[in-house]
Formats: sequence, structure tokens, C-alpha cells
Amino acid sequence: MSENPYLSVHSLTKYIKRKFEADPYLRNVFVKGELSNVKIHPSGHIYFTLKDDKSRIQSAMFRSAAGLLKFKPEEGMKVLITGDVNVYESSGQYQLYVQSMQPDGVGALYLAFEQLKKELAKEGLFDARWKQQLPLLPRKIGVITAQSGAAIRDICSTIQRRYPLAEICLFPAIVQGPQAVPSIVNALSLAESYSSIDVLIIGRGGGSIEDLWAFNEEEVARAIFSCRIPIISAVGHETDTTIADFVADLRAPTPTAAAELAVPSREELFERILERKRSIYVSFSNQIKHERKRLTNYQQSYPMQFPERLYRPFTEKLTGIEERLLRSRNELTANRKAEHDRLQRMLSFYSPLQRIKEEGRKTDMAVERMTRAMHNDLRKQFDQFNSAIRMLKALNPLDVMERGFSIIYKEGNVANSVKQLEVGETVQVRLQDGTIETKIKAITMNDEGDN
Repeated sequence: MSENPYLSVHSLTKYIKRKFEADPYLRNVFVKGELSNVKIHPSGHIYFTLKDDKSRIQSAMFRSAAGLLKFKPEEGMKVLITGDVNVYESSGQYQLYVQSMQPDGVGALYLAFEQLKKELAKEGLFDARWKQQLPLLPRKIGVITAQSGAAIRDICSTIQRRYPLAEICLFPAIVQGPQAVPSIVNALSLAESYSSIDVLIIGRGGGSIEDLWAFNEEEVARAIFSCRIPIISAVGHETDTTIADFVADLRAPTPTAAAELAVPSREELFERILERKRSIYVSFSNQIKHERKRLTNYQQSYPMQFPERLYRPFTEKLTGIEERLLRSRNELTANRKAEHDRLQRMLSFYSPLQRIKEEGRKTDMAVERMTRAMHNDLRKQFDQFNSAIRMLKALNPLDVMERGFSIIYKEGNVANSVKQLEVGETVQVRLQDGTIETKIKAITMNDEGDN
């Protein structure tokens, strides 16, 4: 009995994969359908399901192909796809590997334009509140465009014709092709570093949507939005519209129109100055006429015709006040004089001068008595003081020592009896002119009857 050869799952899957790869009809297929379960991986790969009303197929678009897309694949979008069909060995499923993708029924660039426009509008980049006012009289105008294009020539000639006082500063940039976006962004950054630029014109001449596409890129739009200098967008012709036009502070249909918006017309300025001069002249003339009329009315008014009648009431009032002041002064003087006379009579009636003399005499007598009493008292006190001095002098032990007496001290205390002393003790003897120290050799007691 022969054994049947069994294949492993991996071998069978590889066999099927080779069959898919060998089929020329699966190497380059064109498929249209609806996107579902779209997942854009952080690595840049895109995974989705392509379906119609009857079938679906798993699909993958790797980063190398996805990076070329101008639009963002979204759920439910109808697309036209080219790619190849093969087997994914890990799951054993066949899937479509996408090489290119474009919207079904609308151009990819147009779809990308609408998607970015919708996204930026949602973020508020087109809001009028962010738009900056253009300066009325700019001194330096920056231009971001191709160095040798027609746009820079049109801008320069227009500014020189309309407002030759303005200085033009060109920041050359590539405005078409793969290098256009970083070139425009770098030019914007460079222009912003110049603090003297008053307004920026960014743009180029006309062309296809592919030629103008750099001004539809998100990086350029955000750079324009974040620029602190007012920007005029002038991309293409009047019928061309780009994302840069929506983000800029002002849109011009052409580069020439942008230059006209950036600077005032010299003739218009002269006309405006003349108009302002005429307006000021008329205004001052009317004001002078008005003031002259007011002056005439004032001069012809009743108070100005009879000016004395204006201050007559005040003169009469002042006269009345002066009369009242004079009467008040006279009355006050009379009252003060009467009071003075009354006091004078009272002083004369009481004769205070004689009383003062009598009191002076009494005072002198009292002083004399006090003086005699004070002298007597001082004499008594002096006699008592001298008596006390004589007594103290008689009792002073130092005076007794002058007659040959002395004082014995034992250990600092006065010894007034031999009973306080012992033979062999050392004592101090105080004399009139000093102290001696001596040792007791013998002690003799007096009889009881001795004094």
C-alpha cells in the first residue's frame, strides 16, 4: 500500500503563491472599488479593504508608493487602483498590493486640494480675525518668487511706476517642482528675519495645477500663516486659486495686481493730499466765518451795546457794602470808647494806688521781722554746733592717745579686759601715730579695789 504524499501548510501556500506570481494577468491589474477600513500606519504604509457590492479584497500600499499620493485615502472613497495580486504567506490569504491610486471621477490633485482646504479651514487658518492690515505707506517690500520669472518684472515695474519711494527686496525661491516647497519656506523664514520688511508678496505666474501645486502644500500654508509680516498672495492668473490665497492676509489675482495692492498710487496720493488740503481750507474758512458771525452777534448784543449796565448792579452792591462797613466801624469805635471810660471811672473810684502803698509798707515790716528771727535762729544753731564739736573732740580716742594712751586689738576687736587675753598671744597696739604688734609675756590682774 503506497503512502499518499502530504504537503505542509507552508509548502502548499508557497505553491499557490508561485501560481499567482506566474499568472501574467495578476502582475499588473486595474481595479476600481470603494475604500473600507482604511488604516494609515505610522511607518507610512496604508492598509485597507477594497470592495464593491458583491466582493472585497484585502489591500496594502507600502510607503514608497503611498508617499507619492497627493490626497489622503479616506473611508468610503471611490478609487482607481493599479497593482498586483499575490498571496500573503503568513495568513494564506491573497491580497492586492497597490502601486498607484487615484480618485474615481475626480482628479487626485483636486481632491488633495479640497481635503487640505477643509482641514485648514477647520483649524481656523482662513479666519478673518488672523488677517493683518497692510501698511498705508510701506518703505520696504519683500518679494518671494523666481528670480528670473515674469512675475518679478511685473511687480518691480508696477511699484516703480506707482510708488518709487518703496524699496524692493527679492528673496529668490523655486516656485515649481519637488524643491519648491522647502525653497519657499526658507525664503519666508529669511524674509521674516529682516525686521525692516513692511509687506511681502509671494507668488508666481500662471500655469497648470501641477505647476502651481507648491502653493497648495500644507507646509507652505502653515509657514504663511505663522509669518508676522503681512502677506499678499499672487499665484497664477485670476482664475487660479491656491491654498496660499486663503491663508495669506490678502489675495491678488495676478502679481501685477499684488504690487498695486501693496503700494499706493503716486497720482492717487497727490490727489488725496490736494483733496485733504481743499477740505482743510474749506473747513477753516467755514470755521472762521462761523466765529466771525459769533463775534458780530456778541458785539451787537444788548450787554455789549450798554456795558455799564452789566456792572451797575455790582457797583451799587459794592457801595452798599462800603456804607455798612463804615457804620459798623463807627459803632464799634464808639462802643469801645464807652467801655474804656467806664473802666477808667471804676479805677478812679477804688483808688488802688494808695492800697498798693499800704500793702508795700506791711510787706517791708514783715520782711524785717523775718530777717531778725532768721539771724537769731542761726546764732542758736551755731552755738549748739560748736558745743557738739567740743564734746566730740573730748570723747575722740585719738585725742586721748596724744596724752600717751593706746588701744589693744585682738583679732581685729578692741580688748578692754585682761581676761580676754592669754600669755603668748600676739596682739596689735594702736598708738597715736601707728600700730605695733607684740606678744604677751605676762598678765597681771588688778585688785578688786583698784580702779
